[in-house]
Amino acid sequence: MIKNIIFDLGGVIYDIRYQNVPEAFAKIGFTDFEQHYTQAAQSGPIDLFEEGRISVPEFRNYIRTLTDIKMTDEQIDDAWNAIIIDVPTYRVEMLRKLKSQYHLFLFSNTNQLNYDKFTVQLREKFGCDIFEELFIHAYFSHEMHLRKPNKEAFQFLLDEQKLRPEETLFIDDTIRHIESAKQLGIHTYLLPKGEDICEKKWEQIIL
Repeated sequence: MIKNIIFDLGGVIYDIRYQNVPEAFAKIGFTDFEQHYTQAAQSGPIDLFEEGRISVPEFRNYIRTLTDIKMTDEQIDDAWNAIIIDVPTYRVEMLRKLKSQYHLFLFSNTNQLNYDKFTVQLREKFGCDIFEELFIHAYFSHEMHLRKPNKEAFQFLLDEQKLRPEETLFIDDTIRHIESAKQLGIHTYLLPKGEDICEKKWEQIIL
C-alpha cells in the first residue's frame, strides 16, 4: 500500500523547457551551449552547481570560460532562468487534495539561481510558500548537496523521513532518476512527455 508520494518538480509539477536555456544563450551570441547542457546530461561544474558545491559567482565565471562572448551577470542569470515557465493552479489544487490522503514530498535537482527565481515567482502567484503548504518536506539538491540520480540522495530522503520504500511512490520525468529509485525498492512512475501529472495515470500503481 502506497502511503508516501515523492514528486519531482521541473517537468512534473513545474512547467519547464530545457531548450529555452541554449536558445537564450544563443541570442547573446553563445550558440553552442547545448554541448554543455541538456536534460539527459550536463557538464561536471553544472552538476556541482546543482549540488550547491560552487557558488553563484563561481558558476557565472564557469559559464564565461565556455565562450569568448562577453556576458554580464544579468545576461547569464536571465538565460539560465529561461528554463522556468509556470506552475498551473490546477496542479496545486490536485496536490492540496492529495495531501489529505498521502504523505507528500518534493525532490528536485535545482540550483541557487533557479531556486531564487521560482520561489519569488510562486509566492507572487499563490500568495504563500506552496512548498511549505503542500509537502511534508521539499528537498532541493543544492541544499542537500546531493542530486538525482545519486542513490545516496534517495536513501538520505528515506532515512530522514523514515519512509519504507515499498510504501513509497516516486514520480519523475527522467529515466535515469527513475532507475536509481527502483534500485532502492521504491515504486516509480516515469511521466511521459506530454502527459500531465493531473491525468493521474500513475494511480494504477497506488490502487
